[in-house]
Amino acid sequence: MVTVDLDVPARALAVGAHPDDIEFGCGATLAKWAAAGCQIHHVVCTDGSRGTWNAEEDPAGLVVRREEEQRAAARVLGGGEVTFLRWPDGELEAGLRQRWQVCAVIRRFRPDVVLGHDPWKRYRLHPDHRNAGFLVTDGIVAARDPLFFPELGPAPHRPATLLLFEADDPDHLEDASGQVDTKLAALLEHRSQHHTTMGVGEDEGGREAEISAFRKRVLERLAAAGAPAGLEAAEAFKRIDST
Repeated sequence: MVTVDLDVPARALAVGAHPDDIEFGCGATLAKWAAAGCQIHHVVCTDGSRGTWNAEEDPAGLVVRREEEQRAAARVLGGGEVTFLRWPDGELEAGLRQRWQVCAVIRRFRPDVVLGHDPWKRYRLHPDHRNAGFLVTDGIVAARDPLFFPELGPAPHRPATLLLFEADDPDHLEDASGQVDTKLAALLEHRSQHHTTMGVGEDEGGREAEISAFRKRVLERLAAAGAPAGLEAAEAFKRIDST
C-alpha cells in the first residue's frame, strides 16, 4: 500500500551526505511544507571537498563554495538553519561520534519528521550515502531514549515519522507538482556541481540547452515516482512511523 502526503509537520529535519543530496532527495517536499508553515532544517554530514572532476581544484576553497551553495539552496526551499558536520568527503563513518552529532541536532530542533538516505538501498556504491542513512536511523534511536548521551542538554525527542529517500521499495509519496520549479532552482544553486552532477557545462552558448535537459531528467524522475498514485510529479520515500 502506498500512502500519499503526510499532514504538514510543524518541524522537519533533512539529513544529507553531501551538499545537494537533500535537494535531490526531498527538495520539493521541503519546499511544499515550508510554504505551508513548516519550519525546515538541514544537516549536511560531509564537507563536499572531493565533489569535482578537476584534479587541480583547491579542496579548501571547494568546501567554502559548497557551504555557500547549500545555504543558498536552503533559502530557496524556504529557509531554516543548515548544520554542517564537516566530515571529510568520502570518509564518513556511521560511528559513535557522528551518531552523537546527529542525536544532538534531532534533540535541538525536535522535528516531527526526519528525512534522509535509505541505507538499505541495494548495490549502493557511495559509502557516504550509506553511512549517512545509518546515522539517521541510529541518531533517531539515540535521540528518543534518555540513557543515550545523557550529557546532551536537550531532553530526548522521538520524531513521529522517518522518510527515507532513494529507497528501492518506496511506500509513500509526497505530491511535488506545485514545487518542481522550486526544487530545480534549489538544485541549480549548487553551481560547483553543474558539470559533474547535472551535465551543465561552463560554455554560455550551451548552458540553456543543458539546463533544459537537466530539468527534463528531473521531471521524468518525478513523473515516474508519481505515476503509481496518478500524480503529475512526486518524491518517493520509504515511510517508517512510530520511530
